[in-house]
Amino acid sequence: MSFFIRNDKPLKKRKLQDTKRRKDRKDLKLTQEPTESSNNKQEEEIESDSDVEYDKLPSDEGGSSDEETAQEKKIRLAKKYLAELKSEGVGDDEDGSDDDKRDAISDRLKHDFLEQSGKLNKQVADEYLPPESSDITYLKGHKLPITCIVITPDNNYVFSASKDCSIIKWSVAKCSKVHKIPRVEKGAEGVKVGHTTHILALAISSDGEFLVSGDKSKLIHIWNPTNCQHIQTFKGHRDAITGLAFRKNTHQMFSCSQDRSVKVWDLDQMSYVETLFGHQDTITGIDSLTRERALTSGGRDGSVRIWKILEESQLVFNGHKGSIDCISLINDSCFISGGDDNCLCLWNVAKKKPVAVCVKAHSGAKDGVNTVAGENWISSVAAMQHTDLVASGSKDGFLRFWKCGQGFKNLKSLFAVQIPGFINSIQFSKDGSFVAAGVGQEHKSGRWWRIKEAKNAVCVIKLRTS
Repeated sequence: MSFFIRNDKPLKKRKLQDTKRRKDRKDLKLTQEPTESSNNKQEEEIESDSDVEYDKLPSDEGGSSDEETAQEKKIRLAKKYLAELKSEGVGDDEDGSDDDKRDAISDRLKHDFLEQSGKLNKQVADEYLPPESSDITYLKGHKLPITCIVITPDNNYVFSASKDCSIIKWSVAKCSKVHKIPRVEKGAEGVKVGHTTHILALAISSDGEFLVSGDKSKLIHIWNPTNCQHIQTFKGHRDAITGLAFRKNTHQMFSCSQDRSVKVWDLDQMSYVETLFGHQDTITGIDSLTRERALTSGGRDGSVRIWKILEESQLVFNGHKGSIDCISLINDSCFISGGDDNCLCLWNVAKKKPVAVCVKAHSGAKDGVNTVAGENWISSVAAMQHTDLVASGSKDGFLRFWKCGQGFKNLKSLFAVQIPGFINSIQFSKDGSFVAAGVGQEHKSGRWWRIKEAKNAVCVIKLRTS
């Protein structure tokens, strides 16, 4: 059976897509020869859509007018892009020559193009050295196991959530607590805002404007990451929220749940968009990058799915022999997954089976740790996006780092960092200077084992390069 599935009944048309299509129709009409009849018809359609007159239509974000030609639009957007590069300091070296400045801008243009096309792959894994004990810092503040963490886009802060129903904002530089969103006792929901049950998912937007958290009581809370003030609450899922992800450089957000569905939200409008169905079991993880797509792992249904939102279709991948518990995108073409079969799998979107499988990735035996067979399933994975460096965590006492081989066709073990406990969540900083791990005495989804010597803390590991 083909791994490409297209639904017989198309999903409900999204509000954003309808708005875009209406705009495209208006732009097409504006390029046609104006006639009296076409102008009247045009005014009628605009009137019914936006209740404004033709000559009062607002210009787009860049300040373009309705009479702007395609060439003028390209020039305007190019100037806007160059202004953004200048604001970031690209090509702004006063001591450099004009050629050096042009080379810097050219390199950045190439970088952004490859990233947008999903072809940006930096070979950096071999440059990293095993961390020393002085490079490891524990941030302790939660009373119960950490379930999920996120790092802010500026790499200055880490947000952690726990089974104690609280969210803590940490300063990476000072290794201290900045703010805490406390647990709300059951019955006090109308007076205070917060979580009353285990928080299982966190995500932050690329611009750092929104932080979202999901819990076992089916609620998604939206927060301001700067001051940790509550903004909005989303309801709609019928079971616990297990994963949250933002599409890169947008405020489009995806959520997944134990109710086997994926929901799409628009945080600009603070509204629900649509629901996606296909998984036959609890969805355990979700991720997204630049394209309007979401990647999900389907637990015991044994499948990984890529949801192609615009095409209203999905790609289905199979490879694990057990539950697929965690997943992470490396780039728009490759991703990595881990499951309770203790296998770490590397995938390419062009193949319906893994291109590389590391069996017994967290066996523990080679590190002198005696474990029961199948006990150390992989509970978390993460990728330093657009590079060949990935990491995985389990309960074997080690955070393991891996290199994706040439062409992303194999996995090679690099080194391991000893961290006692369940590694329930992993995140690389955007600049690759450190990695954070959410550690607990118990697994984030249950209490099958308890490791008393472990710390319920956020472990921040400084990464050194040669």
